[in-house]
Amino acid sequence: MSTQDKKVVHVAMFSGGAGSAYVAYHMVQTYGKDNCILFFTNTLWEDEDNYRFMEEVSNHIGLEITERLDGRTPEEVFYDERFLGNARLAKCSEELKVRQTIIFLEEELRNERNLEPILYFGIGPHEKHRADNLKDFYAHFPLETIETRFPLIDLFREDLDAKGIIRDEWGIELPRMYNIAEQLADEGNENAQIALRNGIKGFSHANCAGRCVRGGYQHYALLYAIWPERYREQEEMEERFRTSLQKDVSILKKNGGSYTMKQFRQVMEAEGFEKFLFKADADIPCVCSFS
Repeated sequence: MSTQDKKVVHVAMFSGGAGSAYVAYHMVQTYGKDNCILFFTNTLWEDEDNYRFMEEVSNHIGLEITERLDGRTPEEVFYDERFLGNARLAKCSEELKVRQTIIFLEEELRNERNLEPILYFGIGPHEKHRADNLKDFYAHFPLETIETRFPLIDLFREDLDAKGIIRDEWGIELPRMYNIAEQLADEGNENAQIALRNGIKGFSHANCAGRCVRGGYQHYALLYAIWPERYREQEEMEERFRTSLQKDVSILKKNGGSYTMKQFRQVMEAEGFEKFLFKADADIPCVCSFS
């Protein structure tokens, strides 16, 4: 049966971020919850407050979360692929997010349930290049093209404050990673106060509880300052991988070569982490993040 003969189902690609939450709400309001799916792929590395936020959003819009997971963590994927994820290539995203999504769309929706999905992403006007990449991906990677839509780009004014609407109108607190520095600064955390004075309220995205391998110097400097235990977890993971595979690889790069989390931490301990907060990372989060 061709895709034209299938019943359409509207699928919100729910990352756990504000943008995708608002897009999911708009989708349900437009097409009705009986014709919609709130879809989430779980990496098993998410911050616990992301789950709280997602559940509250799900309750607010009246649509249960459809969750799919590979069952492996990003670290387990790195070992299976014998490749440590970094800003250039993140196999964890391909395996835990993209592959699970394609299996759901092709096998479950198209083949088993005879539905034709239309995908909705919470990408804003400032990230139009990401929208173009996703359009191209879903035009060529599935067996047949899957339509993608980006309401925050195509329908709404550029100054739409999704975060403000969710917080002030829906009464739902945003995931703490967005403003964790602000929260901890209020509690007297000196490192958080330094970050806040440098204009950093929190992380730019909530992927993998701050351990996203697509993060750069600024991202990991903030992780070191705010959650040093999580930074250590990432450092130890990297060291285990380097030792096990006997490879000079790293998440971060410097002058085109390896630059380990341990080396970066030692520099921050000697020179201070705040100097790395001034310049935003050039790299953006991968397809894990649609917020």
